[in-house]
Amino acid sequence: MHRIFGHAPVRAIPIANMTEPTSRKKQAKLLRIARSLHRTTGAVLFIFFFVVSVTGLLLGWKKNSGGVLLAKSYQGTTADLKKWLPVDSLHTIACTILHDSVSADLALDLERIDIRKDKGMVKFVFADSFWGIQLDGATGKLLHIERRRADYVEKIHDGSIIDHYLGFDNGAVKLVYSTVMGVALLLFTITGFWLWYGPKRMRKDASR
Repeated sequence: MHRIFGHAPVRAIPIANMTEPTSRKKQAKLLRIARSLHRTTGAVLFIFFFVVSVTGLLLGWKKNSGGVLLAKSYQGTTADLKKWLPVDSLHTIACTILHDSVSADLALDLERIDIRKDKGMVKFVFADSFWGIQLDGATGKLLHIERRRADYVEKIHDGSIIDHYLGFDNGAVKLVYSTVMGVALLLFTITGFWLWYGPKRMRKDASR
């Protein structure tokens, strides 16, 4: 380049060289933020993540637990609903069996009625202490009395166990718990990914 008024020639600085340090600083700052969020989320919600993972594992294995978490569905005499007893009669039988065979102090509030037509069986699941009564749909004969441990684990998994014991019918605790854990898991996943990908991207940019 030519000298102007006796001064040394002015050299043009490539724009890429000016923006590269700035870009690396932004990436490093983002990486620090991700590391801080990831560490804080893991530390604060460690117990909850642990509970969710363990209960989720148990629920995944409930049908293969040998009846410990979830009893098998027993076979009744017929799948023909025309030959079945009325549901209210079956309900009365189930309530009588619950009080006579388990405890007379248990409430008779139902959580659900599970009709298994293909097995000729109906299952009455009671809300109090997670008991279930399986009856032959046609004869009303007792097939099995079960403790619904899988239901208990499921309520721990989604936080509704607190609603259950406090008597909250609107599921307020479950809603808050599910929202917090869902957002936390999403944040944990995103920051965990960036902690893996961020350094790779920085090294790739530095090698250009």
